[in-house]
Amino acid sequence: MNSAVTLISAIIVLLGVAIGYVLNSPVIGVVIVLVGVILALTLRTAAEWERAVVLRLGRFAGVRGPGLYFLIPAIEIVYATVDTRRQSTRISAEDTLTADAVSVTMDSILFWRVTDVKRAATELTDYRNMIAQVAQTSLREVISATTMTDILGNREAMDERLQALIRRKSDGWGIGDITVEIRDVKIPPELNDAMSRNAQAEKEKQARVTLASAEIAIAQQIVDAAQIYQENPVALQIRQMGLIYDMNKDRGATILVPTTMTEALGTVVALGAAQQQPAPKPPQPRPITPPPGGSVPQA
Repeated sequence: MNSAVTLISAIIVLLGVAIGYVLNSPVIGVVIVLVGVILALTLRTAAEWERAVVLRLGRFAGVRGPGLYFLIPAIEIVYATVDTRRQSTRISAEDTLTADAVSVTMDSILFWRVTDVKRAATELTDYRNMIAQVAQTSLREVISATTMTDILGNREAMDERLQALIRRKSDGWGIGDITVEIRDVKIPPELNDAMSRNAQAEKEKQARVTLASAEIAIAQQIVDAAQIYQENPVALQIRQMGLIYDMNKDRGATILVPTTMTEALGTVVALGAAQQQPAPKPPQPRPITPPPGGSVPQA
């Protein structure tokens, strides 16, 4: 009996007493009071997610709810009220050996709900405890058949195997919508340190490979630059002077440049400028003007 049924029954009983007193008719009042008492004994309510398993003289009479339902007094009883909402159960396996003989501790969450109220209530003594025990033993079996690498690197596949095993063992229990998610995996500290060192070594290996690739690219660019400087000495001399300027512009120091370097640079620049200038034109012969007498002197 819940609060709503109690309140309704109390109101009817009080109403019967009041009517019998006002009308001075105890028979009517007694009838109304009896109706209230009968409702208190027979009327029940169930929430939207609840189902009531009713037994009639010890035998299964049906599943009632949600909402209002009636019971036959002294003949029918509510054996159990089953919650049909989706529920979660935490399962764990401590110090379980994997397939490669590594001791691990694993925590998981099992999600499930009751799909067949009759089976869950009448065929199982405690369906909550039983599904939790089946899930825990299944978790240990899956860990024992899986290597440490697969546990750490492929949790989704392990979730699917564990889920399939729990469904197979609980088939026919009236429990469905089973899913499993692994929360945490704990490994021994010494193995954790070894895995950390292994990961660090792998990262250093990748860094060295990347650095070597960069060195190869730089060397190739230097070879290309040397080829360009070999074909164009002026560019090499200008590059040398540019390096000297870059070294001196921030420090303000005096740098002595060898005379041979400046002379070579000057000679190269002069040759380059001379090559760019147009060639001089040859001298034109001057015309001979005859004297006033009209005769041209003979040679």
